[in-house]
Amino acid sequence: MDNSVWPLLIIATSLIPGIWIFFIPEHQRFLRSALNIGGALIKLQLVVLVLIGLYTGEVYQIQWQVLPGLELKLRIDGLAGLFLLLSAFLWLITTIYAIGYLENSPNRSRFFGFFTLCVSATTGVAMAGNLFSFVLFYELLTLATWPLVVHRGTQQAIAAGRVYLRYTLIGGGALLVGTVILHRLAGSPDFVPGGYLDDLAIHQAWLWLVFGLLIAGLGVKAALVPFHSWLPQAMVAPAPVSALLHAVAVVKAGAFGIVRVMFEVYGIEFAHGLGMASVLLVMAALTIIYGSVRALFEMDIKKRLAFSTVSQVSYVALGIALAGPLGAIGGLIHIVHQGLMKITLFLTAGNYAETLGIHKVHELSGVGRRMPWTTVAFTLGALGMIGLPPLAGFVSKWYLGLGAWEVGLYWVLGVLFISSLLNAAYFLPLVYRAWFGEAPAQWPHEQTLSTKFETHWMLLFPPLITAATVVLLGVFAGYAFTTLGWVEWLVNQEFNGL
Repeated sequence: MDNSVWPLLIIATSLIPGIWIFFIPEHQRFLRSALNIGGALIKLQLVVLVLIGLYTGEVYQIQWQVLPGLELKLRIDGLAGLFLLLSAFLWLITTIYAIGYLENSPNRSRFFGFFTLCVSATTGVAMAGNLFSFVLFYELLTLATWPLVVHRGTQQAIAAGRVYLRYTLIGGGALLVGTVILHRLAGSPDFVPGGYLDDLAIHQAWLWLVFGLLIAGLGVKAALVPFHSWLPQAMVAPAPVSALLHAVAVVKAGAFGIVRVMFEVYGIEFAHGLGMASVLLVMAALTIIYGSVRALFEMDIKKRLAFSTVSQVSYVALGIALAGPLGAIGGLIHIVHQGLMKITLFLTAGNYAETLGIHKVHELSGVGRRMPWTTVAFTLGALGMIGLPPLAGFVSKWYLGLGAWEVGLYWVLGVLFISSLLNAAYFLPLVYRAWFGEAPAQWPHEQTLSTKFETHWMLLFPPLITAATVVLLGVFAGYAFTTLGWVEWLVNQEFNGL
């Protein structure tokens, strides 16, 4: 098979089922589920085969000329492969969960249609070979996710959807303007490790203007302060949507875009020399502390997790902005680790809500004895976020700490330390309450189950799988077959083998 076909196949495995699902009658549950799960399985298989090909030196790309000097390009490089693997794996997990979660809900065909289109846009973001292509799929992602945010159709959901659109469309506008200006200054070359602006005679004022526009546009989806306010409000969406927004799609697309801009448009050394990395570093540090403090005082479980995402995703920007190899490893590996830990937490929160009607922190008391396996998964996700060894979150924070020490920015170690304390302060009380709190005589709304498990098996097994992966990626982090080895290879390209 021609290697240029592979990017199209990877998008098609979700795009075709997504369009088909819109036309499936509500009662045809089996066909809709088969298309969802079948497409997810095929996509994951294709991504694994492509990663093997990348390892052996294969090149996967295809391009079309849109206008003179402007190409739409899909290309699978090492960084795209990392994001594709995360997206494909977690899409499969979340799809299984969503089928069980929405089993008796209305408008399932509409939900799963947009749900699947969202993944198509995310894979396009991952494979975009230049900034123009990235912007196109980035905006398609906005359009695909808005119907998921407002899916319930309540007044609160509609209001949250308006806020979401307001932030993302303004951010998308900033990103587009920055891209147009950059196209006039430098054309639209491919993303390349080390960037392509260093060798061009562009005035610093233009470079700073473009940098501000790009980071503002990407910072909206990445929930950097002060562009973060849409994210907690979007938690009115169903649990599978919350999981998708935080672990795979919107938030992670913003963080991934920041990596592309810093590494492959400006180049980290050039951006550091201009002072841009320092600006991003301060923004990330402030977001990390702010998100953790807000999470500490939030009594709604999903909103506490949302503010935790505001904090945790900024570890990616922090690691990149340290402008050193070890920090970059910590930032890039956290794209994967945060996704796995956060999807575990949102899926388990969804289990509590769907099975027992639990939505508030105080309602968790004693739930570990009623839903022990769900609570084991929640506990592992929470301890991973805190950074307890040997879980995956510890690996991220270890490299971020080493990266701060490597470049002599010792105050960043203080940020990481304070953040970890705050992580413990807002997660450990939940874990303690769940295991050791006194269970109520009656749960807020206990669902009658015809199953031998503590909840529907399609709700139980997905977070158990992701929680186990959080453990495995921490325990076996030192082995070449884990994502850490892949990230080290990516970073070596950016820093010329250092």
